Amino acid sequence: MDVHGRELRYFLTVAEELHFTRAAERLYVSQPALSKQIRALERQLGAPLFVRDRSGVRLTEVGTALLPHARAVLDAWAGAEEAVRAARADAEATLVIGMATSPGRGGLLPAIRSRFTEAHPDVRLRLRQVGWDDASAGLADGSSDLAFVWLPLPGAVAARYDWLVVATEPRLAALPAHHPLAARDRIAFADLLDEPFLALPDTIPELRDDWLALDERGGRPPRIGAEIGSSDETYEALVGGLGICLVAAGNAPLLARDGVVTRPVDGVSPSRFALAWRADDHRPVVRDYARAAAAVAGHV
Repeated sequence: MDVHGRELRYFLTVAEELHFTRAAERLYVSQPALSKQIRALERQLGAPLFVRDRSGVRLTEVGTALLPHARAVLDAWAGAEEAVRAARADAEATLVIGMATSPGRGGLLPAIRSRFTEAHPDVRLRLRQVGWDDASAGLADGSSDLAFVWLPLPGAVAARYDWLVVATEPRLAALPAHHPLAARDRIAFADLLDEPFLALPDTIPELRDDWLALDERGGRPPRIGAEIGSSDETYEALVGGLGICLVAAGNAPLLARDGVVTRPVDGVSPSRFALAWRADDHRPVVRDYARAAAAVAGHV
């Protein structure tokens, strides 16, 4: 039996809330994704952990027995992570910068690095590529010290993260070159409402909704042609005619290759690309990297 820390954390949160929707909100995941993980844990353990009926949610005897051990395991692991993080920082003097999207954008990253290393020549900066299913780019699990992320961040970000916008870019429509709308120089978003859209994973609902432009749809639900988890998957889905998508102007070159074109879109808000860090991380090197980014982005 191979039970993971994430499954125990999901179980513990549901056990504390006794409400799947509230637990999902605390965990910054969708309710269906949370239910799926709980069912997987129950299958591994061979017994139900919760009773779900009209009166609500309550622990079974097995769930009650598991609860203190799950809490102890997670507390111990949190302590181990903190000890490892501190030891790694002391031994390596390294800042890990997470990113799901390259922050190239006109030399932004080299400019930040140059300004930061001028003040901290002995600190090594390591870039870490993170999958699209982690909207925090490693901040949530502590594997990144800072991260370049797309806003909005999931959940109650004000309590967990600080961030600053380093780039605000118009969003373009990416579509197959043979699509009838590809012949236009500009496209009104209203003309895209009935098109199938490529969607981010439902584990990051805030970003998924933002890139589907839910706020600009006037209540009309989107048609989902396929889910995508990387730029290569997005390109293949576009070429395959599975749908269209919105893309930040700075990312357009990743998709505008053979068989795919991008066009300006009227009627959608711009994208916001940000540098984020944990609000409770007060290390000077973290704050100095953020200050370097702010200076390069023109905030100071």
